[in-house]
Amino acid sequence: MKADLHCHTTISDGSLGISDIIKQADRNDVRYLAITDHDSLASLSRASVLGKRYDVNVIPAVEFSAIDTERGRKVHILCYNPAKPDRLEGLCQRNSEGRMKLGKSFAMRVLEKYPITLESILRYSAGSKAIYKCHIMHALMDYGYTTDLYGSVYDEIFDAEDGLCAEQVRCEADFYPDVRFVTSLIKSAGGVSIMAHPKVYDSMELLEELAAEGAIDGAEAFHPGAGKGISNQVMQLAEHYGLITTGGSDFHGFYNHYAIQIGSCFTDEEQLNKIINHKVKAE
Repeated sequence: MKADLHCHTTISDGSLGISDIIKQADRNDVRYLAITDHDSLASLSRASVLGKRYDVNVIPAVEFSAIDTERGRKVHILCYNPAKPDRLEGLCQRNSEGRMKLGKSFAMRVLEKYPITLESILRYSAGSKAIYKCHIMHALMDYGYTTDLYGSVYDEIFDAEDGLCAEQVRCEADFYPDVRFVTSLIKSAGGVSIMAHPKVYDSMELLEELAAEGAIDGAEAFHPGAGKGISNQVMQLAEHYGLITTGGSDFHGFYNHYAIQIGSCFTDEEQLNKIINHKVKAE
């Protein structure tokens, strides 16, 4: 039984809508699915209805953006099965508003160099809570400035030494909350807090700190960006501190950096049951 606990739709930075995600999960024999859009629970009602239609059990979830204040790095925290999801809406709104403001700023900067229209970018971000880099790049592809979503043009705009990614890190620190605030809020909402892809933001040291403090419930051990070495490190940490371990494809469809299919990484049944049967009450 496959359980993919990490995927994204057009509500954040995925290229497929909720219906297509659910249908593809069914085709790939994924029977448990978590739609983890960034800082949004907006998919919950529709995904639950469609999941029943296709025999896909949808686990309520969201992926929060936060800051490791001590190290000045971004970190993503997955929340599963919150008993009181309304307690998370304020954080979802705050993060989404900050991200939208930053995305609009990036879009206007790109328009100064590439003579495309803002409307061409908004076409791809229309269903999203923010403008993401993938929406900007998709518009540039439409107008022939690149044939690659992630290539030399992307690197020039975002990853160059003076590119927008450096500015992004500085700006995000102003509106994303500290990671410990996020994990405590998830606990107060009766949810399960899991650190997403610890390797991506070099967060193994932070993970061990949070685990030792009892501030987090688990970590994503199986992810397309995690090699066997990282997965083993996460598993060892989890065994030592009694953490839940999860797996997920981090599916974004066309907007992934490399080819990924729903269900390509998954959570085993024992760990899945720990999330489903989580009984901590919202405080």
